[in-house]
Amino acid sequence: MKAVLVPIETHDLIPSVLQTALLFGRRFGSLIEGFALRPVMTEFVPVDMVGGLTWTQNELVDQTEAARARETFEGFMRERQVPLSAEPGGGLAYRWYDTDSAGDALVGEYGRVFDVTVVGRPVSGQVAPRMSTLEAALFESGRPILIAPPTAPRTLGETIVIAWNGSTETARATSFALPLLHQATRVIVLTVEGGMAPGPGGDQLVSYLQKNGIGADLMDVKPGRRSTGEAILATVASLECDLLIKGAYTQSRLRQMIFGGATSHILASAALPVFMAH
Repeated sequence: MKAVLVPIETHDLIPSVLQTALLFGRRFGSLIEGFALRPVMTEFVPVDMVGGLTWTQNELVDQTEAARARETFEGFMRERQVPLSAEPGGGLAYRWYDTDSAGDALVGEYGRVFDVTVVGRPVSGQVAPRMSTLEAALFESGRPILIAPPTAPRTLGETIVIAWNGSTETARATSFALPLLHQATRVIVLTVEGGMAPGPGGDQLVSYLQKNGIGADLMDVKPGRRSTGEAILATVASLECDLLIKGAYTQSRLRQMIFGGATSHILASAALPVFMAH
C-alpha cells in the first residue's frame, strides 16, 4: 500500500478527498501522487474557413483549472508538513504528475500502477466529483478504490466492517484490504439476511481471516423493511465504523440502475470512507 493516486479537481469536496488520502498514506508511509483531472477537449467549428484555423474549447480555462488543482494539492500537503519526494520508497511523501492527457480514461489507465486510487463520492446536485471518474478507476485500473465521504473523516481503518455477501467482488475487495485489516483495532464481518450471493458464509470468512492472523467478529443483521444497502449503512453508523469494505456491483450496473442495489445505495449515501473493488 505504498502508492496512492489522487485525481484532483477543484470542487467543494476536494478537502475530504485529500484528507482521506492522507489518512491512508500515513498508515503505510505511502507516496501520494496527485494529477489534474482534465476534461476531454472538443473543438469548435473552424473560425477561418480559408486557413482552416480551429480553437480548442476552453483551453485557457483548462490550463487555469489544472494549475489550481496542483496548487490545491501541494498546498494541502505542505500545510500538513508532508515532504515532497521525487522517488518512491522513502516513507510518507507527495508528488505531482504533470500530464496533458485529458478525461477520466487516464484515471483507470494510470491507476494500474498504484495500490489504490482515492476518489470523492458523487453527491446529488453537485457537478463534481463525477460518477464517471469513480467508475473509470473501479472498472479500468484493476485495483481497488477508496471513496472519500462528503465530510472529511477524522480517522480511517480503526474499526473496519466488511459487508460480506459471499461474492467474487467482495472476496477481491477483502483480499486487497488485508494490509488494512492487519492494522485495524477491530474487524467486523457483516452479513445481511437475504443479501447473500451464492458463496461462502460470513463464518467462513471469519475463519479465513483468522488463518491470516486477523481477529474478526461475525454480525448478522435482519434488514426488516430496509434494503440491504440501508441495513449496511445503519449498522456501520451504530458501530462507529471508520471504514467499510464492499465489493462493487455484484449485480450488473444496469440492473442496479433500474431496481436499485446495495452498491448504488452506498455510493449515494455513505458518510464514511468506503474501500471497493470489482
